[in-house]
Amino acid sequence: MIDSIHLFNTKNIICDNGAKYLGEGISKCFMVSSLNVNLEDSNISDKGTKSLGEGISKCVTLTSLNENLCGNMIGDNGAKHLGKGISKCVILTFLNINLKDNNIGDKGTKYLGEGISKCVTLTSLDLNLCANMIGENGARSLGGVISKCVTLTSLNVDLYQTSIGENGAKYLGEEISKCFTLISLNLDLFLNSIGESGAKFLGEGISKCVTLSSLNLYLSGNRNGCNGKRILQ
Repeated sequence: MIDSIHLFNTKNIICDNGAKYLGEGISKCFMVSSLNVNLEDSNISDKGTKSLGEGISKCVTLTSLNENLCGNMIGDNGAKHLGKGISKCVILTFLNINLKDNNIGDKGTKYLGEGISKCVTLTSLDLNLCANMIGENGARSLGGVISKCVTLTSLNVDLYQTSIGENGAKYLGEEISKCFTLISLNLDLFLNSIGESGAKFLGEGISKCVTLSSLNLYLSGNRNGCNGKRILQ
């Protein structure tokens, strides 16, 4: 019986047909506990992502999922299919999703978040959505996901070069404040124009995480000003 699967096929232009065959293969490994799929820069659209999501949905015994689809073209519909597949993996404890540079907007972020929120046993969540088209509504959706994962001890969120603004930072701060079991937090909001108010909201939220022992914040290029930096100190 196969317990762990590692698929590495980056920059090989497998396209949607290749993703379809991979998804079909993954669906037959329904007793696997660990799945690692790296398909960076493989020219995959929402159609290919649908096949991958359907395959993942059959792996209901997964406890660890690591999926890298960075640099593809999955869009909002692809994020929806992926979220739907992840939602069936209800005993996941470790989830690492890299969707950097995939033309995902607020709708796609919402769909993905809805799927992740079903994984109520997560202890580690690593989500890379940098260089997408995510605004304050997408940040609100992500915040809702974070607050529902009540067993999280490690949280890494990369929203570098998106557009969440001050309100998006507020939503994230409010929901992070509900993560009472967090030990490690890494948050990259580089180039998001969150301003001093956004920094204030983040600082207030993080201050409620009294079990934190490791904190990394990346807030360069956000017009935080002196007051914003003082708030975070």
